Parts: sequence; C-alpha cells; structure tokens
Amino acid sequence: MAAPPRQGVISLAIKDKAMLHSNFMPFVKSGGIFIPTERSFELSDEVFLLLTLLEDPERFAITGKVVWINYRTAPGGRQVGVGIQFGGADSVRLQKKIEALLAGYTRADQPTNTM
Repeated sequence: MAAPPRQGVISLAIKDKAMLHSNFMPFVKSGGIFIPTERSFELSDEVFLLLTLLEDPERFAITGKVVWINYRTAPGGRQVGVGIQFGGADSVRLQKKIEALLAGYTRADQPTNTM
C-alpha cells in the first residue's frame, strides 16, 4: 500500500470562470490546477486534492503531484502557491470538464497565476 501524501489534503473551490481561467494549467499533461497556498511544497510532492468547480455540486477528489511553485518572489506579482498535475482515474474527466467550462471564455488573454 502506498504511503499517504506527505502534505495531506488541499481543498479549493473555484467560484467563477475568471478564477478558473487564472488557475487552470492546460499545458500540463492530464491537466492541472494552481492552488493559492502559503504551505510549503517541493516539486513532485504527492497531494490529495478536493476541487469544486463553479456552481457544480460535484466535488472532485483526486490525487496529484506538485509540478509548479510560485514563491513570494515570483515575477509579475503572481499569487503564492503551487500547481498540481491531475492524477488518477478522474484526471481526464476533470480536465475535459474544465475545458468545457472555459469554452468560449471571452477574457482568455488575461494573465494567469502560472504562464
């Protein structure tokens, strides 16, 4: 049996499409999401993510891996936090759901928390 994630559980509720756009990481294989947090992580740390999207009552509970870190010194005044690559059986379904929610989003040129 695998050891539990070192950092435990991270929970994030995405309230609107602007926040979803700012935090989604479409360039990450299997998709990913940026989590604003003051907790310290290292690259490749395993985490368990509870994610709620907009008004959807479904809560995604997936495992993930830290693939991005914004430190306090991140350029451009970006938010402190980590990017989590989706893992596990639900990763593709979650990525497709986010892409569907962002389809036709009109402010796609606004800066994000990662790239």
